Amino acid sequence: MNLAWTDSDLAFAQEVRDFVAAELPEEMRSKVMSHQRLGKEDYVQWHRIVAAKGWGAPSWPVEYGGTGWGPLQRLIFEIECAKAGAPRLLAFGLGLLGPVLMKYGSDELKQRFLSRIITVEDWWCQGYSEPGAGSDLASLKTRAVRTEDGYVVTGQKTWSTQGQYADWMFCLARTDPDAKPQRGISMMLIDLRQPGVTVRPITTLDGGVDVNEIWLDEVKVPFENLIGEENQGWTYAKYLLGHERTGIAGIGHCYRELAILKDLAARTQADGHPANENPRLKEKIARIEIDILGLEMLLLRVATASEQGPGPRASILKIRGSEIQQDLSRLQMEVMGIDAWPYDPEWMLADADFFGPGPEGAPAAAASYFDMRKTTIYGGTTEVQKGIIAKMIIGV
Repeated sequence: MNLAWTDSDLAFAQEVRDFVAAELPEEMRSKVMSHQRLGKEDYVQWHRIVAAKGWGAPSWPVEYGGTGWGPLQRLIFEIECAKAGAPRLLAFGLGLLGPVLMKYGSDELKQRFLSRIITVEDWWCQGYSEPGAGSDLASLKTRAVRTEDGYVVTGQKTWSTQGQYADWMFCLARTDPDAKPQRGISMMLIDLRQPGVTVRPITTLDGGVDVNEIWLDEVKVPFENLIGEENQGWTYAKYLLGHERTGIAGIGHCYRELAILKDLAARTQADGHPANENPRLKEKIARIEIDILGLEMLLLRVATASEQGPGPRASILKIRGSEIQQDLSRLQMEVMGIDAWPYDPEWMLADADFFGPGPEGAPAAAASYFDMRKTTIYGGTTEVQKGIIAKMIIGV
């Protein structure tokens, strides 16, 4: 419990706990708590359960179908759902595209897409990074050539998370090849179910295929799918990235993994005693719990500071959140000891008892550890974030 929470906050937290306890399918909860892979059907089912409660868009204003909650209520909702083992609501539609459409999209785009995001009638992925344009995103090469009835887009996007499920992609493409790197870029919405689109999986360290490369070969995009003005996409891209980096902080994920860490430490034997009786381990757990509390307070400060979006301070959240997530996965491995060394990716798709004794718990710790290696890379590497902090906040 955070000491900053009031009685009404605590009552709301209890309401969320009661809802999740009653509505979250046990099979889904088990997958999340054991770090096993969720399928598309799991995410869609949970989204629709939450939407039926009226909570499908926690951060959105009421006028667009959201809850109208303030920053603290949204934080409580994320924390309590995560601690209970609920899947995270899909960020690409709710947390990234949604805010951009509300701020910069046409009325037609808002009416067409926003309500469908809440119930996952459309599954969205991101088309930003390219093989030669990752952290240096402004050097992207994907071209959108203007025609009489729209654009023809050709290029390659990479690291498109869950692109294998996606119906649509919000994409950055160069509409003016003669302009300076940050200019001449436009943001547009691309239907991935049409000819000319090829999605290829990229196998990650944990054996997963949730990231993809997407090839666009003369793909058609009508003018009405352009967000805002042509050649102004860099402005919209920066606004979106601020929301992405805030979400990467993963405060709910951190609290859940902390609870798993404590449970592992209580169940694992070390020299004939529970691991959580080891003074050095107790100190490490206490230190990371303090770090999580600090992250929560920083998240609240950033979320309430401006109605214009999180801005460059999101970079601080991104760094700390990703580092804490890596620290948590490393400590889980440390608690398991040599039992965490072996790892079989096939376990991720099978039934298993995460909290089983001895080696039965090891695959979960290893899977989480491998998966968390990417957190300091995606959404802008730690080095890039430090550069943003130095330039935009410190002023050096």
